[in-house]
Amino acid sequence: MIIDMHAHYVPRIMLDELAKKCAFPSIKVTEEKGGLSFAFAGSKPTRPVMPLMSDVEKRREWMAAQGIDKQVVGGWLDMFAYELPPEEGADWSRYLNEHLLTAVKGSPDLIPLATVPMQSGRLAAKVLEEALDAGFHGAMIGTQPKGLGGALDDSDLDPFWEVASARNVAILLHPMFATGDNRLGDYGLVNAIGRVTDTTHATARLLYSGHLTRYPGVKLVLSHGGAAIPFVMGRLLRSYQSQPTPGNPAEGFQQLYFDSIVFDPRALRFVCEAAGIEKMMLGSDYPFAVGDLEPLKIIDAAQFKPQEREAVVGGTAARLFGISPA
Repeated sequence: MIIDMHAHYVPRIMLDELAKKCAFPSIKVTEEKGGLSFAFAGSKPTRPVMPLMSDVEKRREWMAAQGIDKQVVGGWLDMFAYELPPEEGADWSRYLNEHLLTAVKGSPDLIPLATVPMQSGRLAAKVLEEALDAGFHGAMIGTQPKGLGGALDDSDLDPFWEVASARNVAILLHPMFATGDNRLGDYGLVNAIGRVTDTTHATARLLYSGHLTRYPGVKLVLSHGGAAIPFVMGRLLRSYQSQPTPGNPAEGFQQLYFDSIVFDPRALRFVCEAAGIEKMMLGSDYPFAVGDLEPLKIIDAAQFKPQEREAVVGGTAARLFGISPA
């Protein structure tokens, strides 16, 4: 069983519904370049939702062509709306979850990840419990719980981490599009570098704060091969030795999992050597052009042993996200 554990999906029926009427007072829906854009709580509009995000037929054609049996699908970070007032944000997360769960019913090849309102730890915990009870296999969260800013080790979020640990949840940590660094405005640097720095900053705080050892039941999966984290662990440890923090980053690092979206087999092998082959999983970032849309090629180029390859392409993801072959 080959599993792509990092992909995005926005149900078409939900977009059609929102185009006709949006019942959320702090959300403005507009049509831009043939797709819907969303402005949350007065913020500037998101990028339009690309058609491939919702096209299940083309998704399945792509999966068949790539030899992928199942795909773990979360929503789209631009729509997570952490900028909304907390109660409205919780209702929006429930709305997204309800539509995603309905859309994948009868589709055993699509494995859903929930959205939760990270602007409130109390409500994020509540919505996570509801989503897991409803049948979600984990959650996808963004790196900046205030939409633009905030940190995942903020004490307000402790209830979320407590529930995630108690329920042994797999959490896919994904960078946000906006990073707050205006040096990234040119040359496509938001995708080339901004994604890497955003995940690196968020994860470094979790390592130094001790969250990953304080909440050991959480299975935290880092997007894009862990960004820079595997490559700067030596520096993180050196800094910890000279200026101790509540958490030992070496201990927290052992709790992390990674996807394979690094585009270079040498980098892929390095992450596996640093973290352990059992911590690596196949990912694509479908349907984005900057994703790895031929994800098995890098796995083959890395020349893993048969048993290692089996774990990377599906075995670990099946265990982590509770995916059965049926």
